[in-house]
Amino acid sequence: MTERTAYQVGLIGADIQLSKSPALHMREGRAHGLDYTYELVDINVRDVTETALPDLLAELEARGFAGTNITHPFKQAVIAHLDELSEDARMLGAVNTVVFKDGKRIGHNTDWYGFYESFQRGLPNARRDRALLIGAGGAGVAVAHAALKLGIGRLDIFDQDVDRSARLAHDLNTRFGEGRAMPAKTPAAVLGNADGLIHATPVGMPAHPGIPVDPVLIMSRHWVADIVYMPLITRLIETAAGKGCQTLPGGGMAIFQAVGAFRLFCGREPDAERMSAHFAEMFKAEAAA
Repeated sequence: MTERTAYQVGLIGADIQLSKSPALHMREGRAHGLDYTYELVDINVRDVTETALPDLLAELEARGFAGTNITHPFKQAVIAHLDELSEDARMLGAVNTVVFKDGKRIGHNTDWYGFYESFQRGLPNARRDRALLIGAGGAGVAVAHAALKLGIGRLDIFDQDVDRSARLAHDLNTRFGEGRAMPAKTPAAVLGNADGLIHATPVGMPAHPGIPVDPVLIMSRHWVADIVYMPLITRLIETAAGKGCQTLPGGGMAIFQAVGAFRLFCGREPDAERMSAHFAEMFKAEAAA
């Protein structure tokens, strides 16, 4: 049997034109000698609504794609359109990678691994008694799982949708033990007693400018982690760094979730250090331009 050497993959989401995923995946594909293409499927560019998701999945499947990444706002909505879920995706209730294989759509989650690896490398000595997570959506559920895997003793969760934060806290306590997670009424009610802050919403991206928490609440003793990487230095990271905080930009999570997705798409072992170097090169080139 001839080994497959050509792969088409994609990313379905909203406001994703600045994504570094295409270059990151395609350069790693070339390093493996593959004809590897990565296409952005942006509902804003296509001028369609979120209801187009099933049609977009069907289109990519019909075009012979090996799979597609999934991002905001579809990480939870996509589940209804899949045939199978990996153990991680089923446990988390969120999908960021869909593999098309043998006529089936199989959902996976590499986000939690991406955040876990990034934190381990970027904030290895951070105090982990208590942290606040802002955002309980598709990315938030994965980051929350990673946070407790990282040994954060108590995770307080704030989301504009109070029911969503309560559900996530309940799921985490079922998985990790009572008292490990609690819904928070406001960031102000928690940050005074927290060691760190994790941000997992789109706030800070070009289409959602701003900062997710009142800067007054951020103190120099906090560590601050953001999952947004477009721009790499968000207002949150810039503000925290300016106060002397240890910071973790979203680039690391982007790299390591891509490592996991590449492995799923083509069954080859990516070189994480090489992909990290590629990612750094892209931002260095942009800064010099």
